[in-house]
Amino acid sequence: MASPSPRCVSTAAPLPLVPCWRRSAVFRPVNASSQNTNRQRRCDVQCHASAHVSSESSGISRRAAIGGSIALASVAALQSSLPAEARVVSSDWEKVDLPVDPGVVLLDIGFTDEKHGFLLGSRETLLETKDGGRTWEPRSVAAAKDEGFNYRFNSISFNGKEGWIVGKPAILLHTNDGGDNWERVPLSAKLPGNPVLVCALPGEQGRAEMTTDQGAVYVTSNAAYTWTAAVQETVDATLNRTVSSGISGASYYEGSFSNVQRSPSGDYVAVSSRGNFFLTWSPGQTYWQPHNRPTARRVQNMGWTPSNSLWLATRGGDVYLSPDSGISERFDQAKLGSRGFGILDVGFSPSKVGYAVGGSGTLLKSEDNGQTWKRDRSTDGIAGNLYEIKFTDSGTGFILGNDGILLRYIAA
Repeated sequence: MASPSPRCVSTAAPLPLVPCWRRSAVFRPVNASSQNTNRQRRCDVQCHASAHVSSESSGISRRAAIGGSIALASVAALQSSLPAEARVVSSDWEKVDLPVDPGVVLLDIGFTDEKHGFLLGSRETLLETKDGGRTWEPRSVAAAKDEGFNYRFNSISFNGKEGWIVGKPAILLHTNDGGDNWERVPLSAKLPGNPVLVCALPGEQGRAEMTTDQGAVYVTSNAAYTWTAAVQETVDATLNRTVSSGISGASYYEGSFSNVQRSPSGDYVAVSSRGNFFLTWSPGQTYWQPHNRPTARRVQNMGWTPSNSLWLATRGGDVYLSPDSGISERFDQAKLGSRGFGILDVGFSPSKVGYAVGGSGTLLKSEDNGQTWKRDRSTDGIAGNLYEIKFTDSGTGFILGNDGILLRYIAA
């Protein structure tokens, strides 16, 4: 079983939950009449390597209100299913050519084990690998295309063969067989915000946590039959109550996060849409807690180190590290030569070697837990921005970029 990314790992202990929005208003229950009506419309599509896919209805999904079971089908023949070989760019990374259209923005990656995983992004992009990310083949969610939307798949997470995908417009997919078949979970239009992060929680099957860009956090322990709200109100409502709390920029908040990440202990950190302050939430808390940023420059992104402390990157290309474990407002500036390019993400390998990425192929490396950084010039020729780093406990690592850029970690 592959371990999920550090931003998508939970403690095995159950979360203390605070009742919030009525579930019936957010996750619509399926009544008997809708089940009978939709029983005739359910389409069970299987995943095949052939471009010709047939599907026949069989049985009724417990969540048939939206259209029932979904599966991966092969993409149109316009896209090649045999990507070119990877090209080594440095001693640590190789560039993997992907069968995607120009302009595709890669957004997340998740594995069921060391070899088998999925890569997703904008324009309903979904790619599958069975060799640890060396080669990828395109897949598509057939039932999602029938609705006429062009989904942006934001986040994917697996606990063994059980997996989840969330995207925009609001969509939630669930699989129990390692992604061979995906089932659509109905979401109400009253859901506060768009789902931006999903985590398959370790332990018993059926446990997951979903977060929206307006601060809603929902937890399920029964494979999405029911959900419980873990936060009492949206961030907008919280800031309206605390506008005089001394948080700089809170009165200009636009109501959504630009980034949100989750720690191994279940704590969250999120950056406000303007980058003028950040917010945190821990299991058991009723509301999100706003915090002033530690620098005059606006915050670009935040996340967690292997020692469960916070890192912070600014829009001016600086990186700050907290000396404290867990949530903190104390930060020390790291020595970093970013050439003025903004740092978009920071990640650490299982051996605690750090990498920072940013605009115009910017890549930096740290071998002292992020205190000092050295520029890696091998990626300067990459024509695009690098904006996300993901590592698993097994040592697999990837850097994602715009226009379908994917770098794979090859260091021993």
